[in-house]
Formats: sequence, structure tokens, C-alpha cells
Amino acid sequence: MSASVIASKVWSFCTTLRDDGVGYGDYLEQLTYLIFLKMADEYANPPYDRDIGIPVTYDWTSLTRRRGAELEEHYITLLRRLGEQSGLLGQIFAKAQNKITDPAKLSRLIAMVDGTDWIVLGADVKGDIYEDLLERNAEDTRSGAGQYFTPRALIRAMVECVRPEPGKTIADPACGTGGFFLASHAFLTSSNNYSLDKNQKAFLKNSTFHGNEIVSNTRRLCLMNMLLHGIGEMTGKTSISSADALISPTAQTFDYVLANPPFGKKSSMSFTNAEGEQETDDLTYNRQDFWATTSNKQLNFVQHIRTMLKTTGHAAVVVPDNVLFEGGAGETIRRKLLQTTDLHTILRLPTGVFYAQGVKANVIFFDNHEASPDPWTKEVWFYDYRTNIHHTLKQKPMRFEDLDDFIRCYNPENRRQRVESWHEESNPEGRWRKYLYEDLFKRDKVSLDVFWLKDKSFADYENLPGPLELAEEICEILESGVNSFREVLVELEN
Repeated sequence: MSASVIASKVWSFCTTLRDDGVGYGDYLEQLTYLIFLKMADEYANPPYDRDIGIPVTYDWTSLTRRRGAELEEHYITLLRRLGEQSGLLGQIFAKAQNKITDPAKLSRLIAMVDGTDWIVLGADVKGDIYEDLLERNAEDTRSGAGQYFTPRALIRAMVECVRPEPGKTIADPACGTGGFFLASHAFLTSSNNYSLDKNQKAFLKNSTFHGNEIVSNTRRLCLMNMLLHGIGEMTGKTSISSADALISPTAQTFDYVLANPPFGKKSSMSFTNAEGEQETDDLTYNRQDFWATTSNKQLNFVQHIRTMLKTTGHAAVVVPDNVLFEGGAGETIRRKLLQTTDLHTILRLPTGVFYAQGVKANVIFFDNHEASPDPWTKEVWFYDYRTNIHHTLKQKPMRFEDLDDFIRCYNPENRRQRVESWHEESNPEGRWRKYLYEDLFKRDKVSLDVFWLKDKSFADYENLPGPLELAEEICEILESGVNSFREVLVELEN
């Protein structure tokens, strides 16, 4: 049975549970618990005979032999007890709760999982099934799961440009469901790129990837996603921390950082004042290794990622537009980034790419270096994939092939040999051009919010998207507006 067939079968049961108020995210969470237990049971039997550390009282068989109210009661106890275990097992079941209140439907779901031999399936098949489920979950914009799911086409393009090498470490301080790790793993294991020896394979499996994810449910999905793709061991320690990455410097530095830190409002915290009333306050991080103190979490992530890198490290980071032009701390950080790192490439992205509607984002690529009296950045290459580009999540989603030209221009094999596609006279519509450090440093607030192409959307009706694409864009804009109003309402209520 193919991955797509199994994924469709597994996902189809969610429709039944929706009638009981079980959302996509809750369903995927329960499925994660059950698949993990089923895999542990398969490993416990011949020819593997491995002890995963699950007490016999709460193993897979303890679920399959129960029915009705007894099953529901046992399942609740099982989730609580396994969440008390150490290592990866405890992380998978951390704060686990039963969301399926109908014992008959829980029994059907267990039977469905029991009907598949998960260990026999190759890592690519298991991984594809789970990735398919994660993407379906992210497409449900009402659940908000999309904020933890970066479009895989964009991730793959970023990895293709960075070209991670075997035996080196890769980190993501806001790893979501692990998309950057999986794309890097696929790149490193592709025979078109490398032929790994035994030691390199072991390092890739157990020591390459390091991340942070503070949302317990999302961290659980990330851990399971990595496990199903052949990263880590069921009995091993977790490489994904639940700590807030911005609190303090990392204990180690890394060769690569690939990340899409969370967008949205500034970091804030709730507290009870002297009168016993709830108040909110902007959350700042007093880090001595930061260039500027700010409550803007996107700017803080940029600073933190720079500190995560080895002096020979490379980073590719998705950032919202405000990181390129915001004054105050933003200006300070851009100046320092241009001076102390080689900020060599910026990819401007269109709207309609992310599951969070209305997001205007970019990808910044920079290399870290040792301290120098001279600025490391000599020129910044910009690729404008925003002007006159129209994407929507359903009618016209961005594909990996859409970024082929950017990757070609980036020239990952030798980015020192790049050629502009833009020319003032011969090709004024070229999307690829460079700006010298001196010219950028003279701009107001050292703004990197650079455009040079003419927007044709209002002047050339032939280039307008079709009715379905326009309708979807309108819906995305309206949903984005509603979400913004909700954030304002929450702040007013607090």
C-alpha cells in the first residue's frame, strides 16, 4: 500500500471524529501517541527484541485487548503515566490528554493503526505519510497550525542554496514540525549529493540536528516526524528542547542555522499586579551578547541566530518585512549584521505563500566570521520574487520549481561567481541585482527594503490573476484582517 493511500485512509477517519468536536490537530496528536506505541510494540518483538522502556501495563497490547469504558479509562491513565517517563518517550507523551471521548471510535482508530506494520514501511514512506498529515492539518487555517508549518517548497529551496555538508551540525531555534531538519536530511542522504560512510550516517541520525520548540503539541509532532524519517532513536535522548531559545545563549555553536522564527505581535508576558489584576507587558531579553535590547521577537531571533553560529557558520532565515526597515533597534541590528557577517543574499517573497495569511516575508542568507575592523559584507544580492508574482494556497501554491531561477542565480556551487539579470537599459525587468555595502549603508535607517521593478497589477489587466485566484486572495486578506482584530481584542481584554 502506497504512502498516499495509507495517508488518505488515516486522514479519512478524521471526518468521523469532527462530528464529535475533535479537530485536525487533536486527531493528529492522538494518532501520534498510537503510532508511537504500535512501533514500540513491533520493535519489542522478533527480529528486533528491543526494549523501548514502555511498562507492560501500558503497552500496545494493553489497548487492543480493551473495549468500551474500560478502554477509555485505561487510555487516559496510559497517557499520564507515559508522560512521566524520561527521554524521548516522556517528550512524546508530555502533557498528553485523551481528546476522543467516544470509546467505540477510539477502538476503531486503534484497530486502524494496528492494521499497518509501521516498522516494515521504509523511513521515506512513513515520513511521507506523516508529512502529508501535517500539511493537511496546516491547511486548516482556523486551527492556527499553519504558523508552525513552513511551506516545504521554500524550505527545500533554502536547503538547496545552503547545501549542508555531512558531519556538520544543523540547528533551528523555532523548529515547528521539523521541516528544515527533514529537508536537510533528504539533501544529505540523496545519492546525487553525497555518498555517506558508516560514521557519517551515525552522525546524521543522532548528532546533526538540534532545535527548540516551546509549544508542547508542536514539539511532539516534530519529534514524531523526525523519528518516522529515521532521525534519532525511540530509546534515545531528544535533541529538541522545550526551552525558550531566546532566554540565553546556546551551549554549543552550529555549522548551519535554518529557521522560520514565529511572526506576529511583539513578545509579551502576563502578570498579576499589586491590586490582583492581570496586566501584560512587553517581554525583553537582557542578553549581553545581543546588539540591541528590544521586545520585537523577530529582531531578537535574528540576533540570537547570529550568536548560534560558529565563526565559519551559515544561516538562512525567514523574516518579515519589518526586519528590513524598522528603525531603532532594527537599524542597529542591520548595521551590525552588515558589518560583522557577510549578509550576501535576500530573497523577497510574495504573499499567499504562508498558511498565516497576509504575511510579507523575505529570506536572508548570511555567513558568520571572526571579528574584523572592516565590514564583512561587500555587496548584497537581491532577488525580487514578489513584484508581479501571485500565489494562493489552494489555487496557485508556490512550488519548488517556481524558485528554480532564484537557485540558479544564487549559484550555490560557487556564489562568488554571480551575474546580475537586471540591467537598467537591456533588462529593466530582471529580478536579480546587487547593491554595494556603501550604498546600502547610506540609506535611511540602513533600510534593506529594496525594490526596483514596476508593479503592473494596476496598469496591465492582462496580468491579473484569474477569478478563483482573486477570490482566494480576497479571502486570505479578510482572514488576515479578522486575525489582526482578534489579537487587538485579546490585548484589550488583558
